[in-house]
Amino acid sequence: MKHRVTERVLLATVLAAGGTMLPAAASEPKQPWAPGIESPGYVWNEQKGEKLLALKAEGNAVRGEIAFEVCQNCHGFGAPGDVDGNYPRLAGQHASVLIKQMTDVRAGRRDYPTEYPFLTEHIVSVQEIADVAAYLEGLPLTPDNGKGRGDDLERGKELYVEHCETCHGVHGEGDAEGFYPRVSGQHYGYLLRESRDIRDGRRRNANPEMVDSINDYTDKDVEAVADFMSRLPMGVSQASSF
Repeated sequence: MKHRVTERVLLATVLAAGGTMLPAAASEPKQPWAPGIESPGYVWNEQKGEKLLALKAEGNAVRGEIAFEVCQNCHGFGAPGDVDGNYPRLAGQHASVLIKQMTDVRAGRRDYPTEYPFLTEHIVSVQEIADVAAYLEGLPLTPDNGKGRGDDLERGKELYVEHCETCHGVHGEGDAEGFYPRVSGQHYGYLLRESRDIRDGRRRNANPEMVDSINDYTDKDVEAVADFMSRLPMGVSQASSF
């Protein structure tokens, strides 16, 4: 564990100093490719291999905070992301959702070559994936997330209630058991980009049911529903929404 922490500190130092050269441990790995939604027989969220092991592991938030140190250069201290949505807010997200996304990146079902080096086995173990997820899930949400223009919220609400509410919840609280992410408190820019990618087939680990729900959305529809989601109340937990 000590050598992993040392590697993280070294990497964080290089990035913080504006360095363009990453240590060999983080610069060498190339993300693999695994069949996704574009492939016949694709099964969304198939729970096997590392994903299953991480889901079964008991996450330790204290260890997770240490393992997350190298991620703070992009996701920020406390994992708020950035208001432009270049990096998502991870604070308060369901651990199950975080584990799914991290292991999908590791497997190559979600294309994220810039994040992959930080999730390789050499840097983060399967246990540490569970630890990081536990740490992030317990972080507080804050009301300073990026939001859209606010000029078509009625249309956004209409679309959300019709197509999104069943899975993501009335208040955007998501569903940990169903692996549906919390969307309340998320940055508008990130919601907009990911919704477009899901609609257009670029998010290869997407839920086919969601693709079917939004595949006929116009760009203005996507903007409206992303804006509405970014304004959903953040103080509602999944348990209190029932």
